[in-house]
Amino acid sequence: MTRNLGFLDWPAAGLSWLGRQGTHAVAISILLGIALPPLGALVRPFFPETVFLLLCLAFLRVDPAALRAQLAKPWLLLAAAVWAMLVLPVLVGASLSAFDLFDRSPGLLLALMLNVVAPPIFASPALAALMGLNAAITLALLLACAAATPFLAPALIAVFVGPAVTFSPLALGLRLVLMLAGAACVAIAVRSFAGKAWVERQAERIDGLNVVVLFLFALALMGDVLANTITRPLFVLGLLALSTAVMLGLSGLTALIFVRTGMHTMLPLAHAAGARNTGLMLAAAAGVVPELVWLYVALLQIPIYALPLIVKPLVRRLSTAV
Repeated sequence: MTRNLGFLDWPAAGLSWLGRQGTHAVAISILLGIALPPLGALVRPFFPETVFLLLCLAFLRVDPAALRAQLAKPWLLLAAAVWAMLVLPVLVGASLSAFDLFDRSPGLLLALMLNVVAPPIFASPALAALMGLNAAITLALLLACAAATPFLAPALIAVFVGPAVTFSPLALGLRLVLMLAGAACVAIAVRSFAGKAWVERQAERIDGLNVVVLFLFALALMGDVLANTITRPLFVLGLLALSTAVMLGLSGLTALIFVRTGMHTMLPLAHAAGARNTGLMLAAAAGVVPELVWLYVALLQIPIYALPLIVKPLVRRLSTAV
């Protein structure tokens, strides 16, 4: 009987193996996305669908019990969400206005604002757990920011980007509501139909499926990176340095603001505030953005998924020292 079922078990076993590889598999997916531009051109028209699937899988992995425990401390969660989704974008938007970036590079202005108004990446709880941080508070902040995104993001984009916007902010908000609410409903339906125990047993396979969809996400997003690196290497390096600086700057400011909450709270909040789901904003905009925005969002994925591999040993040393 084992022999007869062996072939059927291969896909499930493969997904489980991928799920156990964690961020290493995601990092490899990003590299493969850069190395396979022809496939990227085929997948890019389906970029919004890949983001929606990622949202469904992320909501499916939400632990309701861990979420309820964090909601017992609403004031910290509210303060972190207001800081991440309102204060930081206003600070960045005001700074960009002072530099008169609208006249110099409206495409770059749009890319930067899409970055800072986005919620944390939906893999942030998993990445926080991998780094040894408090994944539960990251999850609570993620959901609070996601709920605020359809209302705050379009308004902030309209205020600070204005005529440079290549899509309707109202349509952006509507699509964000539909994507987030739709993904949450799909996850709730699966949990209700299959049961909590079944979902928990499938954790590794769900994570493996997440890696597969992330690979498609990377293909669609990273398709132009190689060509741009060959033709404009200094420009790409500069844009990569800028995206990395923005991510680290958002994280650093957040760490300073919440330093009194302690390392195990401050660090996951800082990581969530810096690692933003700009791909969600790109998908909600239906891809109607300049090529510079596509390239910026693609390059931003490199520091986002490389950072946990660097930070994990540092967190371990700090925990030991404390």
